[in-house]
Amino acid sequence: MSLKVAVQMDPIEGIGIEGDTTFLMMEQAQARGHSLFVYTPDRLALEEGRVFARGRDVSVRRVKGDHARLGDWRRPELTEFDVVLLRQDPPFDMTYIDTTYFLEAVHPKTLVVNNPAEVRNAPEKLFVTQFPGVQPPTLITSDRQAMYEFRARHGDLVVKPLNGRGGSGVARLLADDPNLDALLELHEQISSEPVILQKFLPSVVKGDKRILLVDGEPVGAINRVPEKGQIRSNLAVGGKAEPVELSARDREICAIIGPELKRRGLLFVGIDVIGDYLTEINVTSPTGAPSLKTFTGIDAAEILWERIEALRAAG
Repeated sequence: MSLKVAVQMDPIEGIGIEGDTTFLMMEQAQARGHSLFVYTPDRLALEEGRVFARGRDVSVRRVKGDHARLGDWRRPELTEFDVVLLRQDPPFDMTYIDTTYFLEAVHPKTLVVNNPAEVRNAPEKLFVTQFPGVQPPTLITSDRQAMYEFRARHGDLVVKPLNGRGGSGVARLLADDPNLDALLELHEQISSEPVILQKFLPSVVKGDKRILLVDGEPVGAINRVPEKGQIRSNLAVGGKAEPVELSARDREICAIIGPELKRRGLLFVGIDVIGDYLTEINVTSPTGAPSLKTFTGIDAAEILWERIEALRAAG
């Protein structure tokens, strides 16, 4: 089966191919005989109920600095493609949400991965709250009094913006730290969105596990270990990836959330687990596949394409 694949992503010229999951997906698609077309979200257009994207055909190769051979600009209708990979990076702002409405107009005739309506309906730090018992004590609010009361109950906290990404804006506050008000004031100068407070998990020093799931089934995990003296383990802020096995608790968490991921058409998902707790369900542009392949030989992109091909073959 040869599929026509469009990829909605940030500019391909600027990606770092060594650790980029989208590039691995494209590389695997090309190896399987699928054609590739790339466009950025600002090139989408909705006209008379039809969705178009201005972009270029592309072939990829694992050569640093020369990883994408791009064709001429053209403006096809997205229904000309079999698959659209929704892979632009957050922030998950109104611009991002707008693109999900555009893509919803072509899905499922053109299979969008992940389902754009469910990407919109499953904000990464809110979706996890739908699964009782898997998350550490968590408060999401703009109500300062609720925050003070939460801290009085739980002591040391992690504070982060609701729609942050890559570990940005994440801070630890000790139970007697006097800087909560100042931190919230800084946040309010930047954004009017709520913040998340979570009970601090000491096990974070051992790492933040990223587990990748395809169609609701776990395929493997990597551990992201923070630098000494830090709590943020995201690779974008200095965390170090290392191999790790799935624990019994990890599999239990995946079994709890997996059926709902599958029902929603969230085919490629990355979850974050600290100790025994699930902290995030990442559905926009999950990362970690290259590290997983390096450490274990498991190619999550290959598993994803096998599933996509089966869905397209089934109509």
